[in-house]
Parts: sequence; structure tokens; C-alpha cells
Amino acid sequence: MPPAKNSSLVADLEKVLIDATEIDQRLQALGQEISECYQDKELTVISVINGAIIFTADLIRQIKIPLMLESLRVSSYQNSCAPQTAPALFDAVTLELKGAHVLIIDDILDSGRTLSAVMQHLQSKQPASLKTCVLLDKMCRRDCPLTADFVGFKIPDAFVVGYGLDYAQRYRQLPCIGILKPECYQAPSAKQDSN
Repeated sequence: MPPAKNSSLVADLEKVLIDATEIDQRLQALGQEISECYQDKELTVISVINGAIIFTADLIRQIKIPLMLESLRVSSYQNSCAPQTAPALFDAVTLELKGAHVLIIDDILDSGRTLSAVMQHLQSKQPASLKTCVLLDKMCRRDCPLTADFVGFKIPDAFVVGYGLDYAQRYRQLPCIGILKPECYQAPSAKQDSN
């Protein structure tokens, strides 16, 4: 599948689930919730990239307490539009997490395997607290008993892109979140890295 031109990105969506205005309003509310939860504490944010990079950048500007930012690269989608493998953690966190209040920010919670693996990895660093924040929660896909502490939106079981979420590293720059047309990800040559 050739790279989509910017003008055709929205045309590849079957439906817009969440528009830019809704995202902005929810980010403001999430920022307030997180700020209140960690009042009088310094927060260490761990962003799961690439998917959560845009969400993290916009969300931390809404958090009104001191924070430090780190990232962790994880892949579990490989060449599919659904998680196929055990999550692989590629980058080590360099910040000292022992005794820190850690908030993991991820783009989507579906099977729960990726977030569980990240939590297990970071828990071994002995943080004072460990919580999770996800942009999207797809409850119907859960393989393990995991609930995020902070959730942007609950969504149906559909393959979504935009606002950081991708298919084959494309569509991340869309300002909205939408359902990708099946014909856009069923081409044999198309590859998915992570959603």
C-alpha cells in the first residue's frame, strides 16, 4: 500500500469516533483529575511510545504539578492490526524510579498484555506508587484483569487510528480518532508496528 497523502487520510476513515474538540475537552478534565490525585507530590510520567507520544505531550501540559518525563518503547502488534506477540520492551528507563510516584501513559488498553508487561517491569524499580492512564479503553478485548486508573474514552471493538495511533506507522498525525476502513489494512503488503 503506498503512503497515504495528507488530503486522503480522513477519507481512509470509515467513521470519526472522537473529534479534536472532544479530545481537547477530555484532556483538560484528565489533567485536573491527575493534578488532584498527585497534589503536593512530584510525578514521574512514563510515556509508552510511539503510540502515546501525542497524547502524552498534550496531557502533561494540562497537569498543574511538578513532573518529570521519560519514555519506554514497546511493540506487540508486529505485522497485524491486533496484538499478536508478547510485548517487547526496547528501551530502558533512565530515571530513578525507586520511591517515585509513577504514572504510565499509553494510547490504548485492549488485551491488557502490553500495559501489564510495562507495569511489571516498572514495579521492579520499587516506585512509591504506580498508576496508569490510557487515552482509549477497549474493554471487550481484555485478556487479563486490568483496569486503568485514568481513562480518556471507552471505545467499541474497532481498529482505530489518529491522534498518535497508527497503522503501519501512518495516520498518527490525524487530529481525531477514527475507525480505519478495512480495505486500508487488509492489503497483503501493509504492516502494523503498534497501535
